[in-house]
Amino acid sequence: MKQDLRNSTLAIPLIVVCFLLASSSSAAESDVAFSARDHQCSNRMLSGDYGFAGEGLVITGPPQPLPFSGVGMAHFDGKGNLSWLEHTLIGGQLQGTEWTMATGTYTVNANCTGTAVVNTPNSPVPLNIAFVVVKQGREVRSVGDGHAINSVFIRTD
Repeated sequence: MKQDLRNSTLAIPLIVVCFLLASSSSAAESDVAFSARDHQCSNRMLSGDYGFAGEGLVITGPPQPLPFSGVGMAHFDGKGNLSWLEHTLIGGQLQGTEWTMATGTYTVNANCTGTAVVNTPNSPVPLNIAFVVVKQGREVRSVGDGHAINSVFIRTD
């Protein structure tokens, strides 16, 4: 009897701790689900003019990556098409003309993640970009596949 009582006094606090951990975990999962429902995104959310800046490294192979920096103005049409003017430096050298026009397409998923494919004369291949839409569409954060370049787009309204 004494052994059973001692086991139950040890087990009760352990059960309470497990319950609290499980409750906070399911509450966090519930918050994520609630957040996704409240902030469903689509191509329409990404619409208008955005200023952007990007920095990182262009991975060219040996001998070493080259530093990248660029700025520009982008227009997203809310239907999955984009265009932008870019001023791009790779290894400190201007690419193309002072301002180069690029065009492409984008898709925004319901969870506010997305992808874009951009064709620019400054790259021999299309740019494949993954992004997230934040701040109710006022900002986009992106990273380009194949290189170590990330960018931030901020709505200009």
